Amino acid sequence: MSDPLLKVRDLKIGATVYPPGEKPHDIEIVHGVSFDLAPGKVLGLIGESGAGKSTIGLASMAYGRGGVKITGGEVWVNGRDILKSSVRDIRNLRGAEVTYVSQSAAASFNPAKKIMDQVVEAAVEQKKFSRKEAEERARTLFAKLGLPDPDNIGKRFPHQVSGGQLQRCMTALALCPEPDLVVFDEPTTALDVTTQIDVLMAIKEAIRDTGVAALYITHDLAVVAQVSDDIMVLRMGDMVEYAHTDQIINSPKEEYTQALVSVRSIEHEEKNPTPEPVLSVKNITARYKGLNFDVLKNVTVDLHPGQTLAVVGESGSGKSTLARVITGLLPPSDGQIDFAGRTLSRDLAGRTREDLRELQMIYQMADVAMNPRQTVGTIIGRPLEFYFNIRGSEKRKRIIDLLDEIELGEKFMDRYPAELSGGQKQRVCIARSLAAKPKMIICDEVTSALDPLVADGILKLLLDLQKIEDVAYLFITHDLATVRAISDSIAVMYQGKVQRYGSKSEVLSPPFDDYTDLLLSSVPEMKLGWLEEVVAHRKMESAGN
Repeated sequence: MSDPLLKVRDLKIGATVYPPGEKPHDIEIVHGVSFDLAPGKVLGLIGESGAGKSTIGLASMAYGRGGVKITGGEVWVNGRDILKSSVRDIRNLRGAEVTYVSQSAAASFNPAKKIMDQVVEAAVEQKKFSRKEAEERARTLFAKLGLPDPDNIGKRFPHQVSGGQLQRCMTALALCPEPDLVVFDEPTTALDVTTQIDVLMAIKEAIRDTGVAALYITHDLAVVAQVSDDIMVLRMGDMVEYAHTDQIINSPKEEYTQALVSVRSIEHEEKNPTPEPVLSVKNITARYKGLNFDVLKNVTVDLHPGQTLAVVGESGSGKSTLARVITGLLPPSDGQIDFAGRTLSRDLAGRTREDLRELQMIYQMADVAMNPRQTVGTIIGRPLEFYFNIRGSEKRKRIIDLLDEIELGEKFMDRYPAELSGGQKQRVCIARSLAAKPKMIICDEVTSALDPLVADGILKLLLDLQKIEDVAYLFITHDLATVRAISDSIAVMYQGKVQRYGSKSEVLSPPFDDYTDLLLSSVPEMKLGWLEEVVAHRKMESAGN
């Protein structure tokens, strides 16, 4: 065996917390973690939100974000302890020997600079390549990662490509300087399943071809099983289990690991629709200003009271655009939206307060959906004031009731968003929507940024609340496991059109159209070698055509 490229010994990481009404104090968030990573190998870091996955990944670059401090241990990269290196040496390390792929490419790219300028910047600044050489390498990586028009996509600005495409551009950015180690922090979480396969295979091939080592951080065990040689399971800053991928997947020893492997056990029987839908989208066509083509094309779907319509499809298929049209943020060029027995104004400005109250939305990223300077109580209480003019003790009682409904409780009322985990933040966003007593809630990828155990908790909560409140959900997602777990009906979208639509049992039963078949076959399975099997099958089908 080769010497470890990355060697971590007894790593301890802490942070200072500022509880309301208490003195600031230090806590330890990673408790003495150790592991090795050899060149060309991939170590998967998996665990629930707050387990310390990203914190450990960033420590391999001698970095602690948001006031986090590395308080003990050693981090060796290429034979030297980088925690003892000078600031100058660490700057030379980052972007040259070690690079990073974050979860949110949209938040990481500079919107004012072209993609190519950002992809080659580190490689040129670190003097790994000349500008010309770096651009040629970037174009090669664009092609390898399956980006459209690889020779010219670098000339675009970040907002001119889809989220999935931008995430692949970020992977190219990390690989461009030919680093020794890449930290992949949830690189496919925001991607649809069809795109995810291409990116995963490209990452795997890039690691194989270049000999680069990688830390692969994710909350999806089925995904990490396809790319990792070994897996470390983390929980609350402690290493729970650390073994070869085959053992973790097929014969985990620890109870917590077994729970991760067996997650997604929700069983939801589809309900028969009521005679009248609460939402009826009729022949909607829409386009964004400045585009010369329609993003939605003659879309028609219904959603019935107390039911869940799952809208699925790859990145750019029109799922979120449909939500924008329904909420009035994007007026359609044609078609009509009926809601709760009335026709909605196409534009948000023309809608009544009752329209706004009865049609709520929960967003994908709870972090950016809440004011960080407001307490949980203030966030949940705002709709109570705005829609019902409820104040004082009555408002406080209703807030506590809502906190109990989302299984947090009164103790969370005075906390700020920064003091909550990802799952807790999303529960607060759910409570805020319920405060308005809506007839329908649009859930836009509400579990995609959460680890499986937390996501399961959110889905179960939504289903329980649906029974209590009789609220309808339009659930936008690219996760087919989620669709199977919660939906009553499904609309499969592709290139702005509804490709397949009907009850869950109808849509998920053969015969399938080509796109639905591709979508269903792309859902990662908890099986070693699944990725290669799917890619080989696609190549055979492509050759046959």
